This record gives sequence, C-alpha cells and structure tokens, in this order.
Amino acid sequence: MALFSQDNLNPGVRKREVFGWAMYDFANSGYTTVVITAVFAAYFVGGVAQGAAWATLAWTAALSVSHAIVMLTMPSLGAYADLRAAKKRMLVWVTAGCVVATAALALVGPGSVALAVVLIVVSNTFYAWGESITAAFLPELARTSALGRVSGWGWSFGYFGGMLALGLCLAYVMWAQGRGVPAAQFVPVTMLITAAIYGAAALVTFALLTERAKPNPAALRQSGIKASLAQLQHTFRQARQFTDFMWLMACAVAYQAGVAVAISLAAIYAEQVIGFAQQETMVLIFVLNLAAAAGAFAWGYLQDIIGHKLALALTLLAWIATCVIAAMAMSKGDFWYAAVIAGLCMGSSQSAGRAMAGTFAPQRQVAEFYGLWTFATRLASIVGPLSYGLITWMTDGNQRIAILSTSVLFVMGLLLLLPVNMQRGRQAAERADREAARS
Repeated sequence: MALFSQDNLNPGVRKREVFGWAMYDFANSGYTTVVITAVFAAYFVGGVAQGAAWATLAWTAALSVSHAIVMLTMPSLGAYADLRAAKKRMLVWVTAGCVVATAALALVGPGSVALAVVLIVVSNTFYAWGESITAAFLPELARTSALGRVSGWGWSFGYFGGMLALGLCLAYVMWAQGRGVPAAQFVPVTMLITAAIYGAAALVTFALLTERAKPNPAALRQSGIKASLAQLQHTFRQARQFTDFMWLMACAVAYQAGVAVAISLAAIYAEQVIGFAQQETMVLIFVLNLAAAAGAFAWGYLQDIIGHKLALALTLLAWIATCVIAAMAMSKGDFWYAAVIAGLCMGSSQSAGRAMAGTFAPQRQVAEFYGLWTFATRLASIVGPLSYGLITWMTDGNQRIAILSTSVLFVMGLLLLLPVNMQRGRQAAERADREAARS
C-alpha cells in the first residue's frame, strides 16, 4: 500500500483536502515552536522579566490562565460547532485572532511584563481553540482503521512548518547578532515572521478543507449557547457509555502535562541550566522538531499496526527516560540525547492520543468530543508547567528537581492507560451513532 493511499480516506474525501487539513498543523506549529518553546519563552524570562526569581513562575502562570480559559470554553464551542456545522467558520476566526495577537508580541520590550502576559494569554487561547477545531476534522477525513497514520501525516507535516518558521527566525537572529543588534530589537521581528507564516499557510487550509457536517435543524431554532450547553450536558450524562474515552482523558491529563513542560520550558532549561546560548537553543529546537516530524510520521503507521494503546504506552516509557537523562545531564552533549528522544516522543505521543480520541468519538459528536479532549489537554497544560514553576520556585530555582519530577506525570499516564479497552470504546461510539440515527 502506498504511503498516502486513497484507501486510508473516507469515501468522497480527496487527497487535496487532507493536504489542506495538514497545512493547518503546518501553519500553527510555528507559533508553538517560536513563541512558546524556542524564542519568546526564554526572552520573557531573561529579557522582559529581566531574570527575576519569579519569572519562570510568571511565564507558566500566563500559559495556565490561557489553558484554563480553553478548558472551560472548548467543550461548549465544540458542541456549537457540531450543531451548527460551523467548524471551518470558527477556525477562520480563531486563526485570525492568534495571528494578530502573535504579531502584537512585537510590541513587547524589557519590563513590559503585563503586556507580554496579556498577549500570551490571548494568542495561546486562540491557538488552542484552533488546534481543537482542526482535530475534529480528522474522523471526517480518515477511515477508522487509518486514523493513526492520517493523524501522523498532519503532525509530521506540521513540524516542518515549525522548522520553517524557526529556520527563518534563526537566520535573522544570527544576522542581527552579527551586527550587534540586541534581543530587545530582534525578538520582535521573529514574532512578525511567525505571525506571517501562520496566516499565509492557514489560507491553504481555508481554500481546500471542506465542511462535511450538516447543521442540526433543532439546534438552529435555539440560541447557539443554549443548544451547545444542552448537548454538552447530555454528553456528560452519557459518560458511563464512554468509559474508555473517560479513561483516555484522565491519561491525557497526566501525560500531556509532561509534554506541556517540554514544549513550554525546554528553552528555559537549556539556557539557564545547561548553558546554551540563544542561537544554540534555536538549533536544538530545530533538530527536536525534525525528530518529532520523523517520529509522528513513522509512529502513525506503526500505531495502526500494533494498536494505538501499545504505541502510546511505548512513547510514555521513552518520555520517562527523557526526563531522567535531562535531569542528570551535565553538558550540552548529554542534553542533546534527551532532546532527540523528546523530539521522537513528542510527535508520536500527541498523534497517538489524537487518533485514540477520534476512535472513541461518535460521528455526530466529533467536534464535541474533541472539545472534551481539549478540556483534558488544557488541564494538563496547567498542571504540568505550573507544577514545574512552583517546584522551581520552592527549591530556589532548582530546575533539575523540577524536570525529574515531571517523569512522575508520565508514570501516572502509563497507569491510567492500562484500563483503556480500544474495542469496547469503539463499540460505545458506534452504539451512540445508531441511537442518534433512530431518534
């Protein structure tokens, strides 16, 4: 079977649509790579907050506020998108919001802590909304048996978008540093580069991706918020039917908390603990993205062969090893080992989780279930970085203890994955679809 075989797609779905969908992963990866991971995170701590003892905690708190907003709003927004068949329309608006807020980060300079915090909260909220909405298209595009590999296509392709944005930013930073330009002047330019790539690449998604869902006639006679909340309450009442999806969400809260630490604090750890210079950190993150792209692509095929559950479990074991190696690393060379393993795990673990959520989602409630999935991942994004920040603060800046403690989150994820039964979870989704069709 060809790598990109039409057999992986649902009837009527064209490959160009899948390309358009994957282009959104390509578009938004630059935001997480440049803003959250490689450039702005370290600049916020060392430049904006000027190395204050509370700087890391302030950064993680800002991210946590945005994740809390998404956690509380996305399930209802997902239900609204399902009932109104409005996924694509909503995706356009949240993308515009993230692009504008990212560009506005160019206004942040040394001492502008309040402005930086507000813009990070706004941009990261819009980013997370977009990430959840685009994930809800996956079950419409891919056959159930191919959710893993199609999800892997998107994740792996997305990392190339991150590498493009980071590569252009790195080239500019090296040029600027060679001319003695300070970070307060070159970091704002990287924010504009990132915003431009995000907006331009997303236009391909809007041009090629089709909204296949049909609006619910009953919902159109109600206010959007009222219909969405009613549908969401109904889903929670049905929770006993979706036992395996609930176990998966609990697992995601644990392991995604650890992944969130890697995404939001890797650059800070590399520079403040290991001693990387800013351009070295950017090269490190570039290689990490390359490894993540390879991991997501290859693992997408492997998980469809060995099963999503086993594939995810193997990545969690590798994440545990990553945390231990990073905590013990005494040189830049040692830390490179942890970074490469983290890269391979990052794409594969996130791709596997997204595919499992799609497997357990009834077809008529896809966006809603991905809204619940986003609830779990955003809660994780609060728990992970904020606990890291608190541990660092309570131990007088000992980030080695904080990164070692992160391994506990992956152990918890592994334990919570054990009760998940893939066949039972899929049967529950199919049963819900049959009941909905009869009503």
